[in-house]
This record gives sequence, C-alpha cells and structure tokens, in this order.
Amino acid sequence: MQDEVIAAAEAALRAAMLAGDVAALDALLDHDLSFTDQAGNRLSKADDLAAYRSGRLKLETIDLVEPPDIRRWGDCATVCVTVDLAGFFGGESFFGRFAYSRVWHESDGRWRVVLAHCSALPSTG
Repeated sequence: MQDEVIAAAEAALRAAMLAGDVAALDALLDHDLSFTDQAGNRLSKADDLAAYRSGRLKLETIDLVEPPDIRRWGDCATVCVTVDLAGFFGGESFFGRFAYSRVWHESDGRWRVVLAHCSALPSTG
C-alpha cells in the first residue's frame, strides 16, 4: 500500500525540480543530504541547490515509468522510482531513463530527503 504522505512529498519534489524552485527544494532536502548522482559524484544539499540556482540544471520533463515503490518505517521512508528525464545540464540537452532511490526522514513534523541515489539505465529503444 502506498503511503499518501510520502507520495505527496515525492510529487512536491518533482514539481520543485521541474520549476527549478530553489526555495521549495530547500524545504524538501535535509541539511545533511547526501546525493550520489548517475556519475557516482557525491553531492551535498548546497551542491544540488547551486545547480538549480545557477541555471546549470534545467529539467523539462520527469515522467514516471511506473508508480513509485514507497515503504515506510515510522519516521523514515524509502522511495524507489524510475523516470524518463529530459532537460539541460551545462547548456547541453539530455534525455534518459534513470532509477532513483531516496530516503525520507520526518523531523519536527516535516519530511525531508536525507539520502538519494541516481543510476542511469540503458536505453530501451
């Protein structure tokens, strides 16, 4: 059964990413965020926000390939999701299928991403 609170947080995260809404991302990402990108680089919250703030990263689509797999344990939840992602990074356009894993943690009544990992998937076509 999908947890509606976490599903809503995931939807808010996707919307913030698409809009490049740094304030919304700031509220959804924990200060101690550790994000491993598809190239294996470990990024902090500041690194992630800087990519959006500078315009280096601009997402145009985040299409779910299948519904997210959400599992919740008290004040923590995991989300595994596969998306088709398109946009621009450093002025270069990109499109690809990516698998994301995220750990959400509730603190002070707010859910934030504390850990995330992204893997590029082989082209299906």
